[in-house]
Amino acid sequence: MPPLLSAGLRFTVAGLLLGSILALRRTPLRVPWREARAALIIGVMLLACGVGAVTLAETRIDSSVAAMIAGSVPLQVILWRILAREHVATTTKVAAVVGIGGLALIIGPSGISGGSAATGLAIMLCGSIAWSTGSFISRRMPLPQDPFVATVYEMIGAGLVLVVAALAVGEGGDLSKGAISAASFAAWAYLAIFGSLVAFTAYAWLLHHAPISQVVTHQYVNPVVAIILGSVFLSESHDLATVVGALIVIAAVFATIRSESRRMPEPAMLGADAAAPPIRAR
Repeated sequence: MPPLLSAGLRFTVAGLLLGSILALRRTPLRVPWREARAALIIGVMLLACGVGAVTLAETRIDSSVAAMIAGSVPLQVILWRILAREHVATTTKVAAVVGIGGLALIIGPSGISGGSAATGLAIMLCGSIAWSTGSFISRRMPLPQDPFVATVYEMIGAGLVLVVAALAVGEGGDLSKGAISAASFAAWAYLAIFGSLVAFTAYAWLLHHAPISQVVTHQYVNPVVAIILGSVFLSESHDLATVVGALIVIAAVFATIRSESRRMPEPAMLGADAAAPPIRAR
């Protein structure tokens, strides 16, 4: 299935399903234009530019490598905080620098060699930067108070942007009934329901009901899971530099989260977004 078009349809469908559920629960979906616009911007940054780039990059690089690069997002958020002249603990700064060094080990050899893999790595890196940037500016955006309502605007807005982009680059011609297998459609449905409707919405809810230091632990678990699944089911293999880089990134994210969670109380962390890429922060 065409990457951008399938991702756009996935988010659009998930957003419409979530909106329908909220409507049945009589949750008001109408919000001021200022809040709707903010949610659309964050949705485009996180989902269209972030996840959309992942979908495109994984046509050129291994899924586990993509997950390793995505795992560096909390470290990129720290760099944004430093550039914004926010107070960041020395331990956190060191962990971020070390983690970015690990990211260089993951990207380095393939990126220098050129070719399709290098293009995929560049797209994936841009996607992770879009996610960290969107996460950072979300704290300053007037998003809807209800996280579920905001998520509806984010997913539908991002989905429509991806669909338009896909049609603009000619992906519509690649979509035909005969080209879509039962397996590919099942995978798309899984991502739409469990990856978007369930997981993305659950993450939004958790940010409001659980300590942020617990919520963001998936940032260093995801790469490990992706490496295992990629090796077992897709026969993906990696050289020593890539494996060492992945371990450095995971350790740096773990150290960053531990440092920030000890430095400030949980309510403050939820607003400050110390170490994680949230969908939104209050």
